[in-house]
Amino acid sequence: MSVASSNIRCVCFDWGGVILRFCRSFEEGVRAAGLDLREGAIAPEAILARRGLANRYSRGELTTEQFLAEACRATSGIYSEAELERINHAWLIEEYPGVDAIVDELNTLPQLETALLSNTTAIHWERQQPHRSLAIPHFPTAARLRHRHASHLLGLLKPDDAIYAAFERETGFAGDSIVFFDDLEENVQAARARGWCAIRIDHAGDTAAQIRAALRDLRIL
Repeated sequence: MSVASSNIRCVCFDWGGVILRFCRSFEEGVRAAGLDLREGAIAPEAILARRGLANRYSRGELTTEQFLAEACRATSGIYSEAELERINHAWLIEEYPGVDAIVDELNTLPQLETALLSNTTAIHWERQQPHRSLAIPHFPTAARLRHRHASHLLGLLKPDDAIYAAFERETGFAGDSIVFFDDLEENVQAARARGWCAIRIDHAGDTAAQIRAALRDLRIL
């Protein structure tokens, strides 16, 4: 089955855990930022408060400034707004080796389009380009995808069915015309419920090798 004869017209990636390695816990983010883990930082109530605010921020309901201020207040100032911003920047670690080459290869295929569907935030989204003022790394691979859609822009979060429906409306692709790579089982299952060919990626492994193997099985690459 070649791309020309298959139903597949869109290869869609999650960002974090597929293209980009990121911190998986607040404790890891604090350490990555070079800060100490302070008393109360990972208490259940602090975790719950941060999670609720992070979800609102990821849906675009808060600006970056509002998120940092509310997160500082909600956790009794354990970390300052500046420190929370530093933690958020440190949250993104590095691109997984080899995924950039796969994206570039896919972009040469005339009957296929590449895409991104990510739960993310404004402070992270801007890191696809060099930062305007800070000497911090940027992660350019996602910017080379043709269709780029994110939770904070759509106002929706995976695995809500509505975000997949919104992606379909925005791109014109639907059902088994989409191959989707994500590292979370609930997101994969939600995509499959819409008929997408969704494949779970192990974020702790070689994500490029997993993606390439799946695309080879589908006879796309």
